[in-house]
Amino acid sequence: MHWSDEGYLLSKNNFDENSIIIEAFTLKHGKYTGIVYGGSSRKQKKNFQIGNKILINWHSKSENKLGYFNIELIKPVSPLFFDNKKKTICILAASTILRILLPERQINTKIYNSFENLINKFDTVEWMKFYVLWEISLIKELGFEFHFLNKSNTNNNETNYVVKINNKSFKVPKVLTDNNVKFITDNDIKEALIFNKNLLIENFMTPNKLNVPISRSILEKYYD
Repeated sequence: MHWSDEGYLLSKNNFDENSIIIEAFTLKHGKYTGIVYGGSSRKQKKNFQIGNKILINWHSKSENKLGYFNIELIKPVSPLFFDNKKKTICILAASTILRILLPERQINTKIYNSFENLINKFDTVEWMKFYVLWEISLIKELGFEFHFLNKSNTNNNETNYVVKINNKSFKVPKVLTDNNVKFITDNDIKEALIFNKNLLIENFMTPNKLNVPISRSILEKYYD
């Protein structure tokens, strides 16, 4: 069995003295796990930064076995932002969320394209707004559609929105409902991250006994 595809590196772990096991999110084959011989060598090590775009050649004696990867670097992503801690941890958080939520070997071109679009937005001023909107789109694409319910505030004529999940109500931050917001504060981002985290916990983490990724928690703390 053999195929070639492009993808993004989601995780890496040591396998033996010279090899590693990686998880990659590919365009035409979904999330795949495989062994890379020599992946821990000094020559190859630079290719295996989380978030990097890679060309993957997979081969195995059986479709159901783990298989082996030969990797070529298409585009370094994480190294471009090593001097920006927020962006670095954000890439790690997004990659880890995909790693734990995506089913193995299930193609989802829409999620792949949205992740690639997010990566391409890291050079823009509003990159963090794109990130919180990406989390919302991911949650919906994975099957948890929800609707914002109106709750008018008669004291200041503002309209607030809430989401109800598992008989719990969560106030929706304005950054997620108002496309005309021009100036986004750290507090706006913090509220959006907390809201998204609650959706992830209610829909995915708690039902599947998963933990919120450490990188995701660190990202939230950057906006305290």
